[in-house]
Amino acid sequence: MTHRCKRSSGLWKIAVWDEPFFQGKKHEFTTDCYSTLDHGFSTVRSCRIESGAWAGFEHCGFQGQQFVLERGDYPCWEAWSGSNAYHVERMCSFRPIACADHGRSRLMLFEQENFQGKRAEMSDDCPSLPALGWGSSTVGSFLVRSGAWVCSQYPGYRGFQYLLESDSPAGEYKHVREWGSHAQTGQVQSIRRVQQ
Repeated sequence: MTHRCKRSSGLWKIAVWDEPFFQGKKHEFTTDCYSTLDHGFSTVRSCRIESGAWAGFEHCGFQGQQFVLERGDYPCWEAWSGSNAYHVERMCSFRPIACADHGRSRLMLFEQENFQGKRAEMSDDCPSLPALGWGSSTVGSFLVRSGAWVCSQYPGYRGFQYLLESDSPAGEYKHVREWGSHAQTGQVQSIRRVQQ
């Protein structure tokens, strides 16, 4: 059974600035921001996560490269994009990650699409799937039983990030193309739980 989550206001807070190092125009959010343009920002240049976990996106409308933002300071784009496969100097939309529950997260991964082939179940972070014995550099599909997870292209949580949540259509990610608008490959070699 997949655990469903719901959003309630007040559990999340992000402050964003239009200049690096917390300078320039500032705005605070406690809910989704579909487009920074709607709030007078061409892009976010720095941010501070005061509560909750957030998903940031390269483009408006929650599209493009994804960034998982947990409590703390992000003084410039390198702080949220520095370990990704390519550097993204913009973040134009963001939203809370409602299902982040570090203590109770469960995830099943499958070798092939549509939950076929070899499978494994996880309830803890894994910095290297190959070291764990996963025989492939790719994953075909995921079933998120509870919590929220960030999958990374390379070991050590490096490369492209893919956010998987249990409240996204039944926690089912049957194909690579369901991992996000930027997902081009099933290459996943490290997985961790999102911290609330």
